[in-house]
Amino acid sequence: MTPAAAAKLEALVAAELAAPAEPGAAMLAARQLTEEILARHGSGVEAVLFYGACRLNNDPAGLLDLYVLSSGHRAFHRRWLPALFNALLPPTVLHWRSNGLAGPVRAKVAVLTLRQFERRLRPASLDTTIWARFCQPSTLVHARDPAAWHRVEQAVAQALTTAALWAVRLGPPAATPVEYWRGLLARTYGAELRVERGNRSERLLAASPGWYGPALILALARLGLATAVDAEGRLRPGRGGDFTLSWAIRRVCGKTLNVMRLVKAAFTFDGGPDYLVSKIARHTGVTIELTGWQRRHPVLAAPILLWRLRRDGAVR
Repeated sequence: MTPAAAAKLEALVAAELAAPAEPGAAMLAARQLTEEILARHGSGVEAVLFYGACRLNNDPAGLLDLYVLSSGHRAFHRRWLPALFNALLPPTVLHWRSNGLAGPVRAKVAVLTLRQFERRLRPASLDTTIWARFCQPSTLVHARDPAAWHRVEQAVAQALTTAALWAVRLGPPAATPVEYWRGLLARTYGAELRVERGNRSERLLAASPGWYGPALILALARLGLATAVDAEGRLRPGRGGDFTLSWAIRRVCGKTLNVMRLVKAAFTFDGGPDYLVSKIARHTGVTIELTGWQRRHPVLAAPILLWRLRRDGAVR
């Protein structure tokens, strides 16, 4: 890892994380929710990140995705049982609702400590979920102080570095940056219980064309890998080895963790079952009608619902 390459990657990340000079409606909604989170949890919050489809599409009417990085579980949750659950299986996902100037605002708020966030962005992590999220563009809506801001910048740079490493480990010896990203995103989606259509990765790449190419090249440079592009626009990073088994382990761990988090969300996410089926219908066209019993007992109903979704092709 070269210091110059690391500095360039962190500069790219800092520019992307910075709040826009003219925020759109979704960004304003994310700021409002962040202020409410800070008012309730205060010193327990180190930083708040805004990412996901609503950020990408500037859609304040949808369910915003916020990541709250806390200073500690007891500092944020205050009660010992929620703190324990989050320590054992982060992140805890909360449903946050507010009345905005333009109407109701809702968010899916994932909470974990800043230290947990940093650890799960390393290449050795068996949990691919978080680095797969934050190699994509995001905005740092709040940081408690310059030290927290710098730690988040470094963490997101690490997410990109981990993504680049796995992209070339699992990809062909030579490919364009887009081809490496396309293959990696397909793999990371395959390590989760996804309800998005198969063209999700294509839409992500098309939405931020100025991000993925430079980010991959700078991350490869940080790793000390070759970044020269041939006449056909292909990279030859020169990363050898067979990582099929390593990724297979991560795929199994990822799906298992997703199931466990869904079960935990049944206790922490208000209206969780209805949110899940509405998301499935929106992304796949598969409609599921929940019974009153299934709404009251989401954990007991989960195995049957999951079997139906897999049967109908709504999740992979």
